[in-house]
Amino acid sequence: MTDLHRVTGDQLTVAQLYAVLTLRVNVFVVEQRSPYPDLDGRDLRPDTVHYWWAPGDEPVAYLRLLTEPDGALRIGRVCVAPDARGTGLGSRLTAAALADIGDRDAVLDAQTAVRDLYARFGFEPVGEPYDDFGVPHVMMRRPGQRVGRSG
Repeated sequence: MTDLHRVTGDQLTVAQLYAVLTLRVNVFVVEQRSPYPDLDGRDLRPDTVHYWWAPGDEPVAYLRLLTEPDGALRIGRVCVAPDARGTGLGSRLTAAALADIGDRDAVLDAQTAVRDLYARFGFEPVGEPYDDFGVPHVMMRRPGQRVGRSG
């Protein structure tokens, strides 16, 4: 069995949901001291896709993929446990999500400290950096990768 997990919101078990929420809270709320409203009602939707890396029972890296009203796909809640940082897990999860996204438009709100990670995947800043519950972010977009157009 692989350490990479991919599950839609309607397939998440209670234990899996608890584990990924624990990682998210530990990174964003506790470590980064950003008391934001993590529970937004989107985690259990069938069109939400959760990706996490768990070499054991607990995830050490996580992200989710949401469908936006305009059809773009949004990568969000990207986090890596402190002892797993620098191992490339954020890139692995981003690559897995982008493989599912394919040639469609993708957006994300990157913490400014890691925006270069997303730039390597073709994301470009849109607008100016902003404060998101005490953490500097910038919106980034990767236009759909249109291939094979003739004309």
